[in-house]
Amino acid sequence: MSRILIAEDEPRIAAFIEKGLRAAGMTPTVVGDGRGAFDYAMTGGFDLVILDIGLPIIDGFSVLRQLREARNELPVIILTARDSITDTVAGLEGGADDYMAKPFRFEELLARIRLRLREDRAPEAMVLHHGGLSLDLRTRRATVDGRTVELSAREFSLAETFLRHPGQVLSREQLLSRVWGYDFDPGSNVVDVYVRYLRRKLGSERFMTVRGIGYRLISPDADEDTPPPRDHRRSTTP
Repeated sequence: MSRILIAEDEPRIAAFIEKGLRAAGMTPTVVGDGRGAFDYAMTGGFDLVILDIGLPIIDGFSVLRQLREARNELPVIILTARDSITDTVAGLEGGADDYMAKPFRFEELLARIRLRLREDRAPEAMVLHHGGLSLDLRTRRATVDGRTVELSAREFSLAETFLRHPGQVLSREQLLSRVWGYDFDPGSNVVDVYVRYLRRKLGSERFMTVRGIGYRLISPDADEDTPPPRDHRRSTTP
């Protein structure tokens, strides 16, 4: 299980990343200042660092410089609100492995994390399969029972989220945060709209509605039908 250090002083963003990484099967640890980030990173107990630049006490650039001066080769993904070319170059030349500007989509961050972790590990499957539905992550191509289906970038990201968690109930909040990013409107119905798009293109029987919660990807030929509704009517027996 990958151990990820999140050096981020904004609680909302830190909690968003932490929640997403736990759902992806990783073990995140959050630290809110640069000094703590350096100390944690030097313990040898982590596989990767997500490093915010605007940290208190010691900024992210200084943390990165100190890590590299200490010959610590832990992969570092810089995450910051600064998106200028100057800052990007400074981060990469300072020893960062990747650079992402806020706001961001969690699925993109997760893909970059997996890419950095994959360099020292067995290659991750690049084609996801479930019940006759396949997604090729390299070509961004979807196939249903051997038939190619065109998906928009957002539709593909939503379908990928479902295929990474087949059979699991995913709430609307989870889908919003993973596909649309942390800066979303929790009252939006965009998830329902895009699930309708996927049903039209990939098969309505694949996406089960879990009333009051969200959706679940099922196999069309599996015995995963919606259970019959309970009869909540009160007995009228005198």
